[in-house]
Amino acid sequence: MDKLNNMRVFCRIVELGTFTAVAREMNLSAMMISKYIAQLETSLGVALLNRTTRQISLTEAGEIYFHRSKQLMDDFSELDEYTSQLGKHVKGTLKISAPIDFGGLYMVGAIESYQRKYPDVRVLMTLHNNRVDLSKGSFDLSLLVTVNLDLGVVARKLAETRLCTYASPDYLDKYGEPIHINQLAAHRCLLYIDTPHHDYWLFKQDTQEIKIKPNWYFCSNNGRALCQAAALGMGITQVPEISAVNYVEQGKLIEILQDFKIPPLTIYAIYLQRRFLPAKLTTFVDFMIEYFAELIPTEMIE
Repeated sequence: MDKLNNMRVFCRIVELGTFTAVAREMNLSAMMISKYIAQLETSLGVALLNRTTRQISLTEAGEIYFHRSKQLMDDFSELDEYTSQLGKHVKGTLKISAPIDFGGLYMVGAIESYQRKYPDVRVLMTLHNNRVDLSKGSFDLSLLVTVNLDLGVVARKLAETRLCTYASPDYLDKYGEPIHINQLAAHRCLLYIDTPHHDYWLFKQDTQEIKIKPNWYFCSNNGRALCQAAALGMGITQVPEISAVNYVEQGKLIEILQDFKIPPLTIYAIYLQRRFLPAKLTTFVDFMIEYFAELIPTEMIE
C-alpha cells in the first residue's frame, strides 16, 4: 500500500509541477511529499526526478515509470468507479474542459440541472479554447466545436451551430453593408483568435470553401467580447451563432453575408475509449445530449 501511495504522489508531482502544489492538494507538508518520493526512488534504485531550485523534470527512468504508473492509477480509479456504480450510486469528481463561449453561456445551467439529478457528482470545469490531450489525465471529458476529431476518442454529438458574420445597424449605416466577401477588405473586422481556423474567416461560395484573412481592428478569444464590440459599432465579426443569438434577438446585431456561410459546426463531447466507463461520465454525457436537444432551437442550425 505504501508503494501505491508513493506512486500516486509521484504522478501528481509530475502533473502539478511542484512538491508544494501536491502538498497543498493532499493537505500534507512538502517535507512529507519529499519523503514519499525518496522512499519510492530508494525502493526502485533509480532517480525519477531531476530537482533544481527552480524546476522539476523527469529522468529517463522517471519518464518511463510515470507513463506506466499513470496507467495503473487510472486503472485502479476506473475499477473503483466501475465497482461502485454496480450499486447504482453515481458519485465522484468529473473534470471537464469546455470552450470559453459555449461553457460560459450554456454549461453552468446544464451542470446545475445535472447535479440536481446526481447530487453526489462534483464537476470541475475549465474554460479555454485550446484542444486538450485527454491521455494526460487532466480531464475526463472535453467539449469541442470542430470538424476534425482525433483518433482513439469517443465523440458524441451534443449540438450544432452555424458560423455567421455580424455587424451592428449603426456600423452598417455608417460604412455600408458588404454584399460579397471580397468587400470585407475595405471594412474593420473583429477577429476571433485561438480557434482551429487561426486568423482566417471561413466562407462558402457555390461548393467551394474559401478562407479570408481579415484586416482586423480588434481581436479576442472570447465570442461575447467580440459580439459586444460589434454591437458597439467597432466592426464586423464572425462568431458561432450560439454566441450572438441574444444580440440578434435584441436587434443589436444583424447577420450579413448569409449567402456565403459555411455548413454547421458540430459541438462534441469527447472522452477516451476505456474498458470501464465510470457512471459519472456516462450519465453526464447522456444528460447533456438530452439537455441540449431541448435547449438549442433547431432553427439555429438549419
